[in-house]
Amino acid sequence: RRRREEDAVLLTRKKMESRLRQVVSRMARRVAAEARPWRCGGAARQSSTSSSGPRTRVRSRDGVGAQLGEAARVWSSRRRALSSRAASETKAEATAVASGEEAVGQKEHTSLTPRAIVGELDKYIIGQAAAKRAVAIALRNRWRRQLLGEELKAEIVPKNILMIGPTGVGKTEIARRLSKLAQAPFIKVEATKFTEVGFHGRDVDQIIRDLVEVSISLTRKKRAEALRPEAQAAVENRILDTLTGANAARTTQSSFRDMLRKGVLDERQIDVDLPVERPSNTPTIQLDQSSSISIYDLVGRFQSMANSKRTERKRMPVKEARPLIEEMELEKLMDAVDVQKEAIAAVEESGIVFIDEIDKIVNSGDYRGADASAEGVQRDLLPLIEGSSIATKYGNVNTDYVLFIASGAFHTAKPSDLLAELQGRLPIRVELDALTEADMYRILTEPQTNLLAQQTALLATEHVSLEFTDDAVREIARVASLANRTIENIGARRLHTCIERILDDISFDAAESPPGTLITVDKDYVAAKVDDFLVKSDLSKYIL
Repeated sequence: RRRREEDAVLLTRKKMESRLRQVVSRMARRVAAEARPWRCGGAARQSSTSSSGPRTRVRSRDGVGAQLGEAARVWSSRRRALSSRAASETKAEATAVASGEEAVGQKEHTSLTPRAIVGELDKYIIGQAAAKRAVAIALRNRWRRQLLGEELKAEIVPKNILMIGPTGVGKTEIARRLSKLAQAPFIKVEATKFTEVGFHGRDVDQIIRDLVEVSISLTRKKRAEALRPEAQAAVENRILDTLTGANAARTTQSSFRDMLRKGVLDERQIDVDLPVERPSNTPTIQLDQSSSISIYDLVGRFQSMANSKRTERKRMPVKEARPLIEEMELEKLMDAVDVQKEAIAAVEESGIVFIDEIDKIVNSGDYRGADASAEGVQRDLLPLIEGSSIATKYGNVNTDYVLFIASGAFHTAKPSDLLAELQGRLPIRVELDALTEADMYRILTEPQTNLLAQQTALLATEHVSLEFTDDAVREIARVASLANRTIENIGARRLHTCIERILDDISFDAAESPPGTLITVDKDYVAAKVDDFLVKSDLSKYIL
């Protein structure tokens, strides 16, 4: 929007200069026309010896000066009117753009209703309607809160969610799909990766720091998409200046521009000044438990005051240089401070944190021993979920309105084993159901990218056609469900084991099969491959 305003002002200035040149040209022609009799020689000049001659000449010059003065005053008033008109048009255009962007945002969020969110999740996740409804309502409430007044908006805090269910039923998949639907800063973390403050390891404040990094990447991506056309035009001009020179004729640049757009010059070698990247294995100084600061970051400000950003000249084809130059132009167009402010605001207003495996930091029963990754982490999570200010390298981040979604299987512990304060900060509880044989069959057939479709696509690269009969699919679902009941319930992950065992020989021999081979997997083939699967799997747990 700011760039469009600057372009509008620049266009108005160019129009004003063009009109001023036209007025000056007309005035010059008029002065020349009126001064032509003064420069006439011979009898005309000699006959003007009377006293009226000089007075007439002076009067004529004064008339021309008055005309020029009047033209200057008219042009000045017209210029002020044009400037005022351009400013009003620019302001109106900016208002229209802002309202248009707001309308687009309203339309996008209006289409993302809870029913639409559940419908999107149904494409990839079978069952678990309660969990889908809970996350859909929570995501919709984020948008509803943005429409309220400032006073009421500050009082409404998100209702955090605790999802409880066995492994392999879709808890993590809901989080993964939700991150794509949210269009907001989203991060998924494992609770077991963090330790209590004071112990060696990562503390829970790092969650918000990582969320800010995700938000900055998301904000930069959105701004880059908006600025990309302008950056591409700058890249084209920069490449043309390199190929033809800055002072080349307009016809030469026009012909080279046509060749560049058609791809004729893609293999032409040009010199490009690229910024020197800092080595990734730079030494670091550990200042506290939460973060490590690189030596280059520590002295970067002092180096930047002494030296400009280092660049290195490389020679490469135009098609390879174009994306690199485009990234540099985008860096010039984007304001880092504005990106950081917008990213922090997005985290505070619409950030979502998904904490997986929260049951692994719970001490079952009455045991309250010293464990750096258990109850201490729960205590550290309390202020984070309740709302606190976390210091990051981009500024302080307030977590009052960040939505937290926790999940766990709770095989060896119960949700009531969590700290009472933490239970209160996760008020919405959703239980996910174990998968049945019918759910297994739906998992194999309904999702857009189901496991059977994936295997078929993989073998298609070897020019081998693979198909499964309906009886074979139902047999796979039956075997996977039976294995979960008799051995260990690992949910839908059991299907991976079954399918890999069934397709082991087919995948091994596919590369040597003649093109166009058709392989049909039926119920008998499945039964033959998994006949001893349950017996061996059942006995394997007794082998030391």
